[in-house]
Amino acid sequence: MSDTDSPAISTPVVGPGAPVGPLAAQRGLRRGWSALRESKGGLLILSLLVGAGAGGGALVFRWLIETFTLLLSGHGDYSAAGHAADPHVPWMGRYFVLAAPVLAGLVYGPLVHRFAREARGHGVPEVMYAVARRGGRIPSQVAAVKALASALCIGGGGSVGREGPIVQIGSALGSTLGTWVKVAEDRLRVLVACGAAGGIAATFNAPLAGVFFAMELILRDFTAEAFGMVVLASVTASVIGRASFGNTPFLDLPPFHVQHLAQYGLFALLGLLAGVVGVAFSKVLYRIEDTCDALWRGPEWARPAVGGVLLGGLLLVLPQMYGVGYPVLQDALAGRYALLFLLALLVGKMVATSLTIGIGGSGGVFAPSLFMGAMLGSFFGRATGDLLPHVAGPAGAYGLIGMGAVFAGAARAPITAVIILFELTGEYTIILPLMAAIVLATGVSRMLTGETIYTAKLRRRGVDIDAPAPGTPAAALTVREAMGPTPVPLAETTTLAQAADALARSPHGALPVLAQDGAYRGIATARTVAETLADDTHATTVGAIAHLPPTVTPSTALDSALRSLAGADSQALPVLDEGRTHLIGWISHRSILTALDHADIQRPTRHSDPGHP
Repeated sequence: MSDTDSPAISTPVVGPGAPVGPLAAQRGLRRGWSALRESKGGLLILSLLVGAGAGGGALVFRWLIETFTLLLSGHGDYSAAGHAADPHVPWMGRYFVLAAPVLAGLVYGPLVHRFAREARGHGVPEVMYAVARRGGRIPSQVAAVKALASALCIGGGGSVGREGPIVQIGSALGSTLGTWVKVAEDRLRVLVACGAAGGIAATFNAPLAGVFFAMELILRDFTAEAFGMVVLASVTASVIGRASFGNTPFLDLPPFHVQHLAQYGLFALLGLLAGVVGVAFSKVLYRIEDTCDALWRGPEWARPAVGGVLLGGLLLVLPQMYGVGYPVLQDALAGRYALLFLLALLVGKMVATSLTIGIGGSGGVFAPSLFMGAMLGSFFGRATGDLLPHVAGPAGAYGLIGMGAVFAGAARAPITAVIILFELTGEYTIILPLMAAIVLATGVSRMLTGETIYTAKLRRRGVDIDAPAPGTPAAALTVREAMGPTPVPLAETTTLAQAADALARSPHGALPVLAQDGAYRGIATARTVAETLADDTHATTVGAIAHLPPTVTPSTALDSALRSLAGADSQALPVLDEGRTHLIGWISHRSILTALDHADIQRPTRHSDPGHP
C-alpha cells in the first residue's frame, strides 16, 4: 500500500478554537461536581439552595395548615372563635370538635405509619439524633410526610406548634440535597442545620432566631464555617418568607416598658417560676405519652383517630386549645382574660399538647411553651399588679418575658430564647429583664432535671447525644487507660528564662508547675513564657504566669478529655487525682491516639462471639 493510500491519522486540535468533545465535557462536569461537593464555594451554593428550599417548604407548610384548618373547622383559626359552629356542618353546632381530630387522625395516622414513622411527635429530637448519630442522614420522604401529617394534625385541632415540623421539613430537604450530591458527613450535618434555620426563619420571620436555634439545638457546635453557612441559608429563607408574609414581627403586640427598678426583682421571680413550669411541661408531656402507650392495644395507625375522641372532648370544654393558638396568646397579653381563666388556659395547654403528642399526633412544642409562658406571665403580672399597683407595671410585659422563660426552662437554650422572643415580638425595651429571667429559668431547669424537653425523648430510647456513639473505642475508655508519666515539673519559683529553656526541650510545649510543698499550681506553656518575656512585664517567675487548664482526672471519659485537649492552648494536659489537688499523670493527643489504637486492635477479640451485637 502506498503512502497516498494509508489511512489518515487525526490529530486532536488544541487551542481556543478547538471543539469540546464528549470526554472533555465529562471531565469538566466531574470537576464541577467535585468542587460543589468539596470546596467552600460549593458548600456556599448548597447552603443557599437549602435555604431557598426551606423557605419554599415553609410557605407550602403554612398554606397546608390554613387549608386544613379551614376545611376541618370552617374558620381561619378556631382557637379565637369561641364555641362557634363549623359553617360546613352547622347542624353539629359546637360538637363538631369531637369529629375534627378523629377525621384528621384517620388520614395522617396511616400516612405516618406507612411512609415515615419519624414524622410522629415534635420532630426536633429526631433531627438532633440524625445529626449526632446518623451523620445527618434523614430519609427523603420525611419532608413531605411531616408537612402533611402536621398540617392535618394542627388543622384538625391538635394543640401543637409548627416549629418542630418546619425544622424537620427543612432538615430533611438539606439532608436529601447533601446525600444526592454525596457530600462528606461533616458538611451534611451543616446542610441539615441550614434547613432547620431556614425553616424557622421563613415561618416566623426571624432570621437570627433560625440561626441560633440551628446552632444551639441542632449542631450544638459554633464553628465559624458552619455559622456562616447557616446564616446564609437563614437569610435566603427569610427573604422568601418576607416576600410572601410581609416584613412585620410575627406577633403584633403593644409596646411595653420597664417603669420601675423594683420590677427587676419581680421579673427575676417570674424567671424562677417559669423554669419550674418549663420542667413541669416536659414531665407531664412524657407522663401522658407513657400512659397512652400503656393503655393503647390496637394498631398504631389507628391510634390518632381513636385518641382524637379524647382530644375532641378537651376542645369541647376549652376551644382555645384548638391548633397553635396565637390569637389566644395575643388576647392574654392584651389583658382580655380573667385572672383564674389564665391559669385554666396554662394547665389546659399543657394537657392538650401532651395528649396530642401522646395519641400519635405530629407537631412542635415550641409554640405551646410560648403559650404557657404568656399565660403564666400574664397571670403573674396581673396578680402582682393587684398587690403592688405602684410597682408592678403593665401585665403584658410579664407575659412577654414569661414566653421566653418557659421555653428556656423546657428546652434549656437561653441564647435561642432571647433572640427568638426579641424577633417574634420586635420589643427591644424589655431585653434586660428578658435576659435575666431566661438565665434564671435555665438555671432552675438545670437544677431540677438533667434533661430537656428535646433530649428527654432520646434518653427514653437509650440515646445520649452528648456521649460518644456506641461501639466507638472512646465510649468505653477513660483517661486512666491513656495517661502517661508526669514530665519533670517546674517549681513556681523558676525564673522565666530558665522556664523557657525547659519548655524548649519539652515535646508538648507545656510543663506542670508545682509549689514548694508539691501542690499543683497549674501549667506553663512555651507561648505564654515567650509572650511574657517579649512584653517585658513585671512577672519574673513561672508561678506568676501559670494558669489552670480544664481539669482532667483518671475517671474522666476519654472523649471528654479529648474535647478539653482540643480547646486548650497546649498540646498536653495534666491529670489530677480525684481530689483534684495533686498531679498524678499527663495526657496528650499522642497518648490518646495510642490508647484508641490499642482498643481498636483488641476489639475483634472481644467481639469474636457471633452473637455479640
